[in-house]
Amino acid sequence: MAEYDNLCKILAEKYPLDFTRWLLNQEPQKIEILKTELSIEPIRADSVTFLQTENRILHLEFQTTIKSQKPISLRMLDYYVRLTRKYQVPVTQVVIFLQETSDAIAFTDKYVSEVTTHHYRVIRMWEQDSALFLSNLALLPLAPLTQTNSPEILLSQVAEKIAKISDIETRQNTAAYTEILAGLKFGKDFIRQLLQEDLMQDSVIYQDILQKGEQRGEQKEALKYTLRLLNRRFGKIDSLIIERLQVLSTEQLESLGEDFLVFSNISDLVAWLEQNTSI
Repeated sequence: MAEYDNLCKILAEKYPLDFTRWLLNQEPQKIEILKTELSIEPIRADSVTFLQTENRILHLEFQTTIKSQKPISLRMLDYYVRLTRKYQVPVTQVVIFLQETSDAIAFTDKYVSEVTTHHYRVIRMWEQDSALFLSNLALLPLAPLTQTNSPEILLSQVAEKIAKISDIETRQNTAAYTEILAGLKFGKDFIRQLLQEDLMQDSVIYQDILQKGEQRGEQKEALKYTLRLLNRRFGKIDSLIIERLQVLSTEQLESLGEDFLVFSNISDLVAWLEQNTSI
């Protein structure tokens, strides 16, 4: 379900001021999207956003599923340490759960060990007041996921708001964002009854997301095949090497598959990664 998390990242980076107002309840004079090498789980980097105001960093992490190679709480601690060390300003961290769940992970807002406790904020979209999201264009695509006694009426209200957007490109993109996120809660047929399908299909953003979804599927299959070859040849592969393989493109994995034929041992694989990646 990475497409949902990645879409939220697109929204946060397209409308950083609106997300900062929502989550920090302040009006920053300056805001910057940080492009920083802080990922500890490269395969999940798409869903992480860092916004820097004059005196604070806002770290957003969007979650659809509750499964993670590393516990979310530990990942938040790791990011906090890295961000603080690099930028030396206060850091506010928010994990936003998109899809309703009763799992304890969505109700946990701290990492606890014998020697330290680290707190972060958790937002569960299904508990949020829909009024805020219906009144803000940037947050409107998230509105179908908010609290309501009648999900169908809520989605109808969202559709009405989208129909009133005067700029056609903005209307197309907002309809596309909404259609995708609403898929976490509603069936496709019902969504398309309310949202104009032609608007969604004409959206450049919508087509781009679909294309990236297809590319991710191809990359996952290529990764699965490559790992199978490596495990058969060298036995169990170290987790650090697997993390480096996870960020390779489909083309890089195919190239690795060809070069793999001349590898004598695992050190040849490590050398190949050093030469062909910047990680």
